[in-house]
Amino acid sequence: KGSPVGKELDFIAQEMQREANTIASKSFDMFISGQAVEIKSQVEKIREQVQNIE
Repeated sequence: KGSPVGKELDFIAQEMQREANTIASKSFDMFISGQAVEIKSQVEKIREQVQNIE
C-alpha cells in the first residue's frame, strides 16, 4: 500500500495533468499550447518520482 503522502501527491499531480490538458485543448495560441505540453511533460516526471514515495 502507498503512503498517505504519496497518494496525496499523486492526486495533486493528476489534477495538475488535467489542468494542463485543459489549457492545451482550449488554447488557440501556439506558444501557450507548447507551454502546456511542456507542463504535461514535467508533471509526468513528477508523477514518476511520486511513485517512489508510494
